[in-house]
Amino acid sequence: MKKKGNKLVLIAALVFVVAILLLNALFVVKEGEFRVVLRFGEAIRIYDEPGLQVKIPFIESSSTLPKYQMIYDSAATPILTLDQKPIIVDNYTVWRISDVQQFLRSLQTINSAEQRLDAAVYNAVRRRLSATEYGDIISAETARGNLNDEIQQEVRLAMEGGNTGIKIIDVRIKRTDLPEENKQSVYNRMISDRRSIAASYLSQGDEEARRITSAADRTANIIISEADAEAKQIMSEGEQEAARIYNEAYGADPDFYKLYRQLESYKISFDGDPVIMLPISSPYARLLMGLSEQEQQSPEEPSTLPELTEPQE
Repeated sequence: MKKKGNKLVLIAALVFVVAILLLNALFVVKEGEFRVVLRFGEAIRIYDEPGLQVKIPFIESSSTLPKYQMIYDSAATPILTLDQKPIIVDNYTVWRISDVQQFLRSLQTINSAEQRLDAAVYNAVRRRLSATEYGDIISAETARGNLNDEIQQEVRLAMEGGNTGIKIIDVRIKRTDLPEENKQSVYNRMISDRRSIAASYLSQGDEEARRITSAADRTANIIISEADAEAKQIMSEGEQEAARIYNEAYGADPDFYKLYRQLESYKISFDGDPVIMLPISSPYARLLMGLSEQEQQSPEEPSTLPELTEPQE
C-alpha cells in the first residue's frame, strides 16, 4: 500500500514537471507582433506569423516586439526662428520596426528606440525651423508642407541610414505656438500689419472707383455731346423744312401773307396795353383807323380821325 502511494506521488511529480516543461516550451505568436526567441540574450529565431511555436525550456526565452505602426508624440520644444522669434513646436512621428535583427542589435527596446527617434526629430526640427522665418512657418500652407517633407527626409536618413531597423512613415508638425509672454506683442504687430494691408486695399479700391467713374463720365459726356449735335442737326433740318413749307404756303397768296404778318405784328404791339405814337400818314396807323386801301394810299390827311378804342376782350 505504501509503495502504491509513493508511485502515485512520483507520477504526479512527473506530470507536474512535464506540464512546467510544456508551459516553458510552448508559446503563441499573436497577430500584429514579432516573437523573438533568445538564447543567452542573443536572438536566434524570429517569428512574424501567428501560431503556436516551441522553444527549449529554461535555455531559450522569448520577447515581443510590435509589428504594427507606432506613433511617437514628441514633447513640446522651444526653438528660435531665423528672425529670432521663440516658438513652441509640437510634432509627432509615425514609425515601425522593419528589420528585427538590426533593431535588436542597435536599439533592443522600444524605449531606447523612442529616445533615439526623439533626438533625431528634435535635431531636424531645430535645424529647419531655425533657418525659416516665423511668418513662413505659420502663414503659408505650402511652406509648412515643404518643412514637413524636409524634416521627414532628414529624420529618415538619420534613423534608416543608421542601421537601426526602423522605418519612418511620416513626421508632421502638429502645432507651432508662441510663448505666453510673447503672444500679445506678436498679435498686436499682426493686427497692425493686417490693418495696413486693409488700408492699402481700400486705397486701391478708391483709386479704381475714381478711374471707373472718370471713364464713365467721359463716356457719358461724349454720348450727350453726340446726342446734342444730332438733336441740333435734326432741329435745323426741321426748321429748314418748316421754312420751306411756310414759303410754299405764303407764296401761294402774297397779299394774304402780308395781311397775316400785319395782324401778327398788331398782336405783339398791343400786348400789355402799350402807348404807341405813329404819324397819321403811316400805313400802319391808317390800317388801324380802318381806312380802305385807296385811302391808305392817299397822301391827304382826313379832316376827322376815327376814334381808336381798345379792343374788347
